[in-house]
Amino acid sequence: MVDRTPPLTPEELRVLVASGEIDTVVLAFPDMQGRLQGKRFAAPFFLDEVLSHGTEGCNYLLAVDTDMNTVDGYEMSSWDRGYGDFAMLPDLATLRRVPWNEGTAMLLADLAWNDGSPVVAAPRQILRRQLERLAEHGFTAQVGTELEFMVFQNTYEQAWNAHYRGLTPANQYNIDYSILGTGRIEPLLRRIRNEMAGAGLTVESAKGECNLGQHEIAFRYDEALVTCDQHAIYKTGAKEIAAQEGVSLTFMAKFDEREGNSCHIHLSLTDADGHNVMAGDGPGGMSDTMRHFLAGQLAALRDFSLLYAPNINSYKRFRPGSFAPTAVAWGADNRTCALRVVGHGRSMRFENRLPGGDVNPHLAVAGLVAAGLYGIENRLELPEPCPGNAYTGDYAHVPATLREAAELWENSEIAKAAFGPEVVAHYRNMARVELDAYDSAVTDWELRRSFERL
Repeated sequence: MVDRTPPLTPEELRVLVASGEIDTVVLAFPDMQGRLQGKRFAAPFFLDEVLSHGTEGCNYLLAVDTDMNTVDGYEMSSWDRGYGDFAMLPDLATLRRVPWNEGTAMLLADLAWNDGSPVVAAPRQILRRQLERLAEHGFTAQVGTELEFMVFQNTYEQAWNAHYRGLTPANQYNIDYSILGTGRIEPLLRRIRNEMAGAGLTVESAKGECNLGQHEIAFRYDEALVTCDQHAIYKTGAKEIAAQEGVSLTFMAKFDEREGNSCHIHLSLTDADGHNVMAGDGPGGMSDTMRHFLAGQLAALRDFSLLYAPNINSYKRFRPGSFAPTAVAWGADNRTCALRVVGHGRSMRFENRLPGGDVNPHLAVAGLVAAGLYGIENRLELPEPCPGNAYTGDYAHVPATLREAAELWENSEIAKAAFGPEVVAHYRNMARVELDAYDSAVTDWELRRSFERL
């Protein structure tokens, strides 16, 4: 069994606060976009008043757009409801030091209403519910996320003031696997790796990627909720460290016309004894459980694409020959497919290649688990694998736009059964808000093509 001892215990925190080594505690939760929202507390106040019973936050934090504008259409939070509070309840299993912020500890919160009932549309709660369903079958999900980012030699403020044009990437050419290329910004990469380790994450490696200034830092897989929590902490921490170093980095799915930032998600299942139940004596070394679970991924992939690709920009990645998938297909170690089966024996798992760096990991992994359960509970049969280039094969297509994905999600009986109507409606509205904002925006592309010539 995996040791679930938190990186920092409340007793250790008390000692560090008493000695003056810790003076600030951050309590945060992942919002719809996967960003950490919350409060910074004076450490003595946190220990005396917040640790035992939590704090409050405005419930509009799960009913705003990316710019934090209040928008209509959300049942849980609105002007008519008065924009009240929900409770932020500390999850002590997530308590850790934050080495990149001096004298600081952090922990994540679960959200509840004043009567103690959970906020079912909160990403962390959505994932918890699917993991509870999985546990009813005797399984635990082990998950790893591979998150790519691009580094620029401009501060975030300089990038903003330049309207994100003319930025200088940290590398001027393709540095995929290049030791020389990663060496150019090793001080930044080293600091991120070491300080994430200090926050309790298990770092594996760093490598260069294809786009200019593009890199990836990989962390060891863990139980699903732990991995998703650490993903959110890492994403925020990497941005904070970059800002402290006078540079910027972005996880957006598609910054330019070259390769986008991906976030491939690996998932396997273990039983109560920690054995990988996806390995077996079937074709490709897969068990029946693995085959049903993977068949469920294929069956629900289009319906759940909103969870894997939640933004308008997300869909710019899905281009033939881009290493981002376009085909609803699976293959053995085949990077042209949406679903790639890798490993053998205890390492048997699958990789979903749809998500980009902008993904909310809690929602995406909840989708993977729900899709797999649909396959298991209905004993779906797995089709033959794609043996070659899935881009040119005769397969169903990944949704091409957020609008298409949102309509599939809204009308999905699989989604309604797995997540419930409240969650389906909440995230359908999130997509509607983004589409409305995009449809009313005048873009640089339009100005360049139309200002003079039309």
